[in-house]
Amino acid sequence: MAEQTLKEKTAKGLFWGGLSNGVQQVLNLVFGLILARILNASDYGMVGMLAIFSAIASTIQESGFTVALTNQKEIRHEDYNAAFWFSTLTGVLFYLILFFCAPLIAKFYDKPELIGLSRVVFLGFLFGGFGIASNAYLFKTLMVKERAKIDIISLVCSGVIGVTLALNGFTYYGLAIQTIIYIGVGSLLKFIYAPWKPSFLINLHPLKLMFGFSSKLILTNIFTQISNNIFSVVLGKFYSPQQLGFYSQGQKWMGMGNQFITGMINSVSLPVLANVIDDKERQIMVFRKMVRFGSFVSFPAMFGLAFVSNEFISILLGSKWLPTVPFLQLFCVWGAISFLWLLYTNLIVSYNRSDTYLFGMVLTGLLQLIIVAVLSQLGIYIMLIGYIAVYYGSLLYWHYFVNKLIGLSVMEIAKDILPYLLITMFSLFIAWLATYYVVDLYIAVIVKIVVSAFMYVLISRFFDSIILSECVDFLRNKMS
Repeated sequence: MAEQTLKEKTAKGLFWGGLSNGVQQVLNLVFGLILARILNASDYGMVGMLAIFSAIASTIQESGFTVALTNQKEIRHEDYNAAFWFSTLTGVLFYLILFFCAPLIAKFYDKPELIGLSRVVFLGFLFGGFGIASNAYLFKTLMVKERAKIDIISLVCSGVIGVTLALNGFTYYGLAIQTIIYIGVGSLLKFIYAPWKPSFLINLHPLKLMFGFSSKLILTNIFTQISNNIFSVVLGKFYSPQQLGFYSQGQKWMGMGNQFITGMINSVSLPVLANVIDDKERQIMVFRKMVRFGSFVSFPAMFGLAFVSNEFISILLGSKWLPTVPFLQLFCVWGAISFLWLLYTNLIVSYNRSDTYLFGMVLTGLLQLIIVAVLSQLGIYIMLIGYIAVYYGSLLYWHYFVNKLIGLSVMEIAKDILPYLLITMFSLFIAWLATYYVVDLYIAVIVKIVVSAFMYVLISRFFDSIILSECVDFLRNKMS
C-alpha cells in the first residue's frame, strides 16, 4: 500500500511538474519572443553582467535549507520558523551590502549604468527570502500542484509587466523589474499556499542541527554559481554586452526547454529517493525508472531543439539574433544529459553525503575555470566546448559514488539511456534526409518536427517502450 501511495505521489508529481513546466515554457516562449523583438542583445547583456552576484547571494540566502529540511524525517514548526527568519534577515542584509557595492560593480565592468540597474535587480533578495521556508514546506510535502499554480501565476504577472515596460522604452530596466515581480509574486503565493506559517518568536538555534549538512551545500552551490556564471563575467568584462546578450539568449532558450524536463524530475526525485532510502533494491528500481523517463523525454527535446535551432531563431526572433544559434546548439548538447547529472546528485544528497557533493561540484568548477583560462585565447566557442566537456566528464565522478551507495553499474545506466539516444539520432537523421532539399524555413522546420516526432514515437512503440506505454496510460486516466 505504501509503495502504491508513493508511486501515485510520484506520478502525480511528475504530471503536475510536467504540466507546470510545459505551461511555463509556453508562456516564456511567448513573452521571450515579444521581448526579443523589442529589445536587443545589449539589453540582455547588461542584466547578464549582474547574474553572478544575484546567484551567489541567493545561494547564501537559501543556505541549503530546502534540501536539509527535506532530508529530515521529523520536522517541527521551529525548524521552518528558523529558516524563515534567517532567509528573511539575510535578504535585507545582502541587499544593503550590494546596494553600497553597486558603484564597485559598475567600475569593474566600466559601465556606470549598472549602478542604478544593480540596485533594482538586487531587490530580489528582499522578496526572495520571504518565501524560502514556505517553498521548503511545499517541496518536502510534494505539493507539486500548488507549486505549479504559483509558478504559472508569477510568470504571467511578471511577463505582462515586462512586456509593457519594454514597449514603453524601459529596455534593460524592464527586464530587471520583470525578474523582481516574478520573485515577489512567487514568494507571496508560496506564503499563502503553504499551510505552515511563521511566528514572531525568532529562534535560530534549530539551524545549528542543519548547519553541518547545509553548510557544505552552501559552499557547493556558491562554487557552482561561480562556474555557471563565469562566462557572463568573462564576456561582460572582455567582450561587448552584445556578445554576452547572444550567449545569454542561447542559454535562455535551451534552459526553457531543459527546464520542462529537469523541473519535472527535480520536483519529485529528491523527496522520493529520500523516502525509499531504507530499501536499496526499491531505490535502484525508482532511480533507473527516472533515468529511463529522463532519457525518453530529454534526448528528443534537446537534440531536436539543436536540430531546428537555425529555423527556430530565424523565424521566431529574427535574423538579428542568428549569432545565438551556435550557443544554443552547444548548450543543447549539455542539456540533453543534464537530467542524469540531476538524478545522480539528488541521490547522493538523499544519503546526506553533502561532503561528496561539495567535492564533486568544486572539482567540476575548478576544472571549468582552468579550461576557460587555458582556452580563452582560442575564442568563445572553443571555451564553451571545453566548458561543456567537463560536465560530461564529471558524470563519471557522480556515477562512481552512486555505484558505491546503491551498487548501480555503468552497464545498467547504458541500457537505460542508449536505446532512447539511438532512436533519437535515427529519427533526426530521417528528418534531415526528408528536408535536405527544402529551402523554405517554415516548411523545413514543420517537416523536421513532424517527421522526427512521428519516427520517434513509431520506433518506441515498435520496441514496446514501457515508459511510452505508461505515459500514454497515465494521460488517458487523467483525461478520463
